[in-house]
Amino acid sequence: MKFLLIMQVNPAILDALTEEERAAIGEGHGEFIRTIQASGELILTQALADPAASAVVRGAEGQPVVTDGPFLEAKEFMGGFYLVECESKERALELAKLIPDTKVPGLAIEVRPVMFSGGMELEM
Repeated sequence: MKFLLIMQVNPAILDALTEEERAAIGEGHGEFIRTIQASGELILTQALADPAASAVVRGAEGQPVVTDGPFLEAKEFMGGFYLVECESKERALELAKLIPDTKVPGLAIEVRPVMFSGGMELEM
């Protein structure tokens, strides 16, 4: 089963951390990546740019229109993700708990099953 481990970022929380705390989070992500590479559960990971760098394409009067900025304004946003393949939702939750962000109040990891992956099969 594939799961997306979504890093929910709050810039105010990150800005309040010390350099040592931010470095510990970075080192923790490195350790997490090594752990899930060794177990064969890592498929892909990506960090995303700030939502201010994004554009939105949406329908208006039957035509796609491009605008600046995020689709929804929120103090938290998707900062990146890990796509993993593991045996169960419980294992995906165990993996999420290893991500250093989960030890910082105000940051979180959302665990969401992947429904489609290169096909129409439901992987739940």
